[in-house]
Amino acid sequence: MSASLSRPRVGVWLIGARGSVATTVVTGCAAVAAGLHPPTGMVTETPAFTGSGLPALSDLVFGGHDTLDCPLPKRAETLTAGGVLPPGVATAVTAELTAADLEIRPGGPTPGGTRSQAELITAFAADIRDFVHRHQLERAVVVNVASTEPASHGPDAPLPASTLYALAALRAGCPYVNFTPSEGMHHPVAAAEAERSGLPHAGRDGKTGQTLLRAVLGPMFAQRALSVRAWSGTNLLGGGDGAALADPAAAAAKNAGKERVLADTLGTVPEGEVHIDDVPALGDWKTAWDHIAFDGFLGTRMILQTIWQGCDSALAAPLVLDLVRLTARSHEAELSGPLGALGFYFKDPVGEGPSGLSEQYEELVRFGRSLGRGEGEGLGEGQGDGEGQGEGVGRDAGSVSGPEATGEAR
Repeated sequence: MSASLSRPRVGVWLIGARGSVATTVVTGCAAVAAGLHPPTGMVTETPAFTGSGLPALSDLVFGGHDTLDCPLPKRAETLTAGGVLPPGVATAVTAELTAADLEIRPGGPTPGGTRSQAELITAFAADIRDFVHRHQLERAVVVNVASTEPASHGPDAPLPASTLYALAALRAGCPYVNFTPSEGMHHPVAAAEAERSGLPHAGRDGKTGQTLLRAVLGPMFAQRALSVRAWSGTNLLGGGDGAALADPAAAAAKNAGKERVLADTLGTVPEGEVHIDDVPALGDWKTAWDHIAFDGFLGTRMILQTIWQGCDSALAAPLVLDLVRLTARSHEAELSGPLGALGFYFKDPVGEGPSGLSEQYEELVRFGRSLGRGEGEGLGEGQGDGEGQGEGVGRDAGSVSGPEATGEAR
């Protein structure tokens, strides 16, 4: 611990801090840092990023917001019983889980809550600033890993909770990552604030399973000049995600990113839809099935079917850690605006960049090398010298335009 304290430490402020993904992130970070498990799935731990100047896993300090009150050690026990976490790991890192849990603050809005939108943003931003101050952190990255929200409708609709948190991150002077399909920084109110702040941000909707495979297969069909007639899919999942996505509006927000990958890689959206079914018995595990109808030479009709079975939390956690390290380093390098080079990680990435996974990976590696050289040039649209970075920190949240938030908890 003394060695860690001698180096600048970086905060990780998780929105949805007691959920499955967040718990797996905290547990996994502690286990890998202690040498209990290898960093499987962490791209930033591969040789390509050795010289990128990323913060060490042992230098990450966790906190966050949540509307739930289940302590992280207890949540980790549940994930262990469900096979998400390997036996014994949660017990070995109980101290780290307990320390992170002590840094989780009440989120919102909650049913029956009386705080206005401005009051919530002010409180959230104060929590983050206090976290940074007490731990003497060099910087903190705010990451949304909460359940998917339905898209907001109309200019008079309350701001979604994800946007309240995004605005709070900007007010606290922190870069922001949206790992969910929720609006967050995409809402016009937050987008305007983000542009004024000059802070780096990334998102949206982590690419962990079915869409990851689509980002590989879509370019394959296009490059081989094969005509895709229809692309249909089904997702079976349980846990908090399954319950949240049982709401058709939330499922529509999720599926928008899946469709974008096909549109960008194929040049068109083929017939077919993605259906999401809540199967509580599956817990944190999911099955994704794709049925692809395509034409070959002389119009010969053919079919490709794929099945992806995995644990969403275990797929997401290493990506979250990658994004925290890359975004923190981008902030240190005084980059600003949307980090388009991080599109490798997202279904619906911000900024400019390629759509195929291979090209996205190449751009990510180039980005890592540039970070190692401390250069901000050639890193994608919206990434400049960071001039004006941190503007808006500490401003009165009452200056935010828009209606008061009265929505239910996530």
